[in-house]
Amino acid sequence: MGKRYRETLEELQVELTRLEQGLRSSGKRLLVIFEGRDAAGKGGAIKAITESLDTRGYRIVALPKPSETEATQWYFQRYVAHLPSAGEFALFDRSWYNRAVVEPAMGFCSRAQYKAFLDAVPAFEKLLVDDGIILVKYWLAVDQAEQEQRFAERADNPLKCWKLSPVDLAARRKYAEMGRLRDVMIERTHRDHAPWFVVDFNDQKRGRINLIRHLLQQLPMHEATVGPVQLPKLKGKPGREHVTDKALWVPDTF
Repeated sequence: MGKRYRETLEELQVELTRLEQGLRSSGKRLLVIFEGRDAAGKGGAIKAITESLDTRGYRIVALPKPSETEATQWYFQRYVAHLPSAGEFALFDRSWYNRAVVEPAMGFCSRAQYKAFLDAVPAFEKLLVDDGIILVKYWLAVDQAEQEQRFAERADNPLKCWKLSPVDLAARRKYAEMGRLRDVMIERTHRDHAPWFVVDFNDQKRGRINLIRHLLQQLPMHEATVGPVQLPKLKGKPGREHVTDKALWVPDTF
């Protein structure tokens, strides 16, 4: 599947550049929420989407644990600051839905806070959509056996072990409880104006392709084609770069 995956992904990434151009020219705002279990593949999906995009046209939002000050604010307040502006594409690697699954499972919020959140979300998201934000919500589904295999791979890989936080490790024992909380979340917050879409991510490459294809169907495409650019001829021969000797060159070690 490697070659076919890469070729298909590249085709979709061309379409994503058209989507980005369309947002920029129309001034529309796109907000995509990625939720799912630990190691489901949220980061990989976001990387595949943004890999070939103009970095000035999108923002990845992955907020850390709230500070003491943020913990006293209206729950949605720190997320509002990261909503997309005109022509912008915001991708939330986890979102306000932490309070629907992770926080109650791990005891990070009270029962009253959890219930208040579920009551408030549909109205909050309706305000966003009514103001013109295009909101797309994905849950990346992964079976426990596959999740455990990914945890094991991360634990043994020095380039990935940093991804295993104490919360991730503790959450491994709460697979069933988190599944129950997920279902309550979807049942309480799935609305016509902000539906939930579930993507099978047991095979991450297949999941990325399916998710990107679905995302591209959620808003009109930009009409302009993306193709070669005709470069004007240079005058004279290409020059060498001569930098002032006031700067220090990095040694060539490779």
